[in-house]
Amino acid sequence: MPYKPLLEANYRPSFSGHETFPLRYGWLKKAFERVAETEHDHHNKSLCWGEDAIAKFGVGKNMVASIRHWATSCGIIQESKNGHSDITTTLGQKLFGNNGIKGIDPYMEHPATLWLMHWKLAAQDKKTTWFWAFGHYPAVTFTRSQFVQKIGRLAQDRDWRVSNTTIKNDVACFIRTYAARQPTGKTGHDDALESPLTELGLIKTIGEKDGFRFVRGPKATLTDGVFVYALLDFWSRYSDANTLSFEALTYEPGGPGRVFALEENDVVDRLTALEDITSGELRWSEAAGLKQVVRNIDIDEETKLQYLFSDYGSSKIAGTIW
Repeated sequence: MPYKPLLEANYRPSFSGHETFPLRYGWLKKAFERVAETEHDHHNKSLCWGEDAIAKFGVGKNMVASIRHWATSCGIIQESKNGHSDITTTLGQKLFGNNGIKGIDPYMEHPATLWLMHWKLAAQDKKTTWFWAFGHYPAVTFTRSQFVQKIGRLAQDRDWRVSNTTIKNDVACFIRTYAARQPTGKTGHDDALESPLTELGLIKTIGEKDGFRFVRGPKATLTDGVFVYALLDFWSRYSDANTLSFEALTYEPGGPGRVFALEENDVVDRLTALEDITSGELRWSEAAGLKQVVRNIDIDEETKLQYLFSDYGSSKIAGTIW
């Protein structure tokens, strides 16, 4: 069955929240620690993200809002619905620490963490440009203006009330999240790596200033745990069945093949290793000419995290034995 949430009648697009700032190094840790300080005090969210946050972070109001946006979008914190402070998530606690127990990757040095953050942003439809770019865009190369025009046409066709300026700013932020800027006399190499997700190498600049390409093919730093987590996460949204087709995993929007920019053979290589990686809980099958993954487990958050954290080489994570 086709999986195209952007085309559903009740879909609500999102092109803002980041205040035009891409995700930057250290922001998720800062946001997590800020929320962890206040989440048990039952004050309203202004305590966490008001004037005190501006002073603590040493940045302006818009950048504080951007830090919160990225931490929420990456699943590190969860926004409160009742006016109280935001809360930290299980994922955030495992990565950055909880109740005096050291996190497994507080400085986001492990490639698994970066791939996971990319998955959180691009595999779900909460960030429209991200989901569309990695799930719907059919070509390998693009220009900034092409992206703006195509998304604008989609917005018009779907009757989304969004201005061209908002789309343009969102596309610019998207590109800065993944494509490192070319170092210049005023911009050194370190400054060119504005966002940690540029390290994934998913988008490269080509030719002129506004030319870019998606880098499709094998991803050497994409870890097995993140791939299995992504597979199960996609499966939980796509189907309740105990089998999932190769075509869905490889080509459906929001699936691992599209989000990780893998070629068909790359997906096959990873699927054939599933049985060993998961001790038979997931296995690749080509019986009766049907290429599919078969699962012998229920999909829940604990199961997904179990496979994810196997990437970090620790059997004891934030007080929980996996």
